[in-house]
Amino acid sequence: MDAKLKKALARREWEERLLRFETFSNEDALSLGLKVVELAKERGAAVAVDITVNGTELFHYAMPGTNARNAMWIRRKENMVQVSQISSLRAGQYLQSEGKDLWKDWRLSDADYAAIGGGFPIALKGTGVIGAVACSGLPHEQDHQLLVDALCAILNVDLDAAE
Repeated sequence: MDAKLKKALARREWEERLLRFETFSNEDALSLGLKVVELAKERGAAVAVDITVNGTELFHYAMPGTNARNAMWIRRKENMVQVSQISSLRAGQYLQSEGKDLWKDWRLSDADYAAIGGGFPIALKGTGVIGAVACSGLPHEQDHQLLVDALCAILNVDLDAAE
């Protein structure tokens, strides 16, 4: 595995370890969703965002400039988080690092799963993954970073200080 990809995978794992909730309520979903929208606006971006927990959609918002294709990408990214229990970006980086294929090795169709940035697990400390937050509208690595930044703000986590 090349050093850059190894470092990227370690970073994704570290983000997921630090960005966990003690509890997660419908109000938390609202706060997180609104934070994603706020940060997107600050960046001059148009995204759609969705938060689903235990199979129930708790938040969905499509900013002007997004369309049905964004909702389709969100569904595929959320599916990846649900099945892999890790961020959709980390799943893609893992597949790449191992020379594996989404269909051949995991039997997941790219019509239903997206191993790219923009899906992040909603995880509880001591429990594990209970859902996903996903967004679409930016290049996929920027979608991922938007979610990480929103989670850091909501959870009051400074990733740079935690390094």
